[in-house]
Amino acid sequence: MSAGVEMRVALEGLEAALTHGPSGAALRTVPPVDNGGDGSSFSPTDLLGASLASCALTTMALVAAKEGLTFGAARAVVVKHMVGPPRRVGELTLELHMPRGVPVPQRARLEEIGRGCPVARSLHPDVKVPMTFRWPD
Repeated sequence: MSAGVEMRVALEGLEAALTHGPSGAALRTVPPVDNGGDGSSFSPTDLLGASLASCALTTMALVAAKEGLTFGAARAVVVKHMVGPPRRVGELTLELHMPRGVPVPQRARLEEIGRGCPVARSLHPDVKVPMTFRWPD
């Protein structure tokens, strides 16, 4: 098991200031408008969706690099759907726009790696995670 990573959270009103211990990088969260916040930044559940998309793309890029595959610029759009009660994330729909230059025979394997990234494997099975991969022609 790897060493833990410390992160700090300080709450002032409804705004949480998050700091990544090793790097000092910071960001903030606020509740969404439909849950009593002002929606001026990511909500904690928004970060869950962003984390999933980031993890899927990054994991594919890491594997591609280890295998000597070209993996250029990629991007994702994630849509979070809340359900309840109790209020929780019910679905994270991802559309991943994949880079040019990845050989067709490698694409299915990279998609499998993206679907099985650490964040995806950490989600409760009740959370639906449909992923669509868009490969350039």
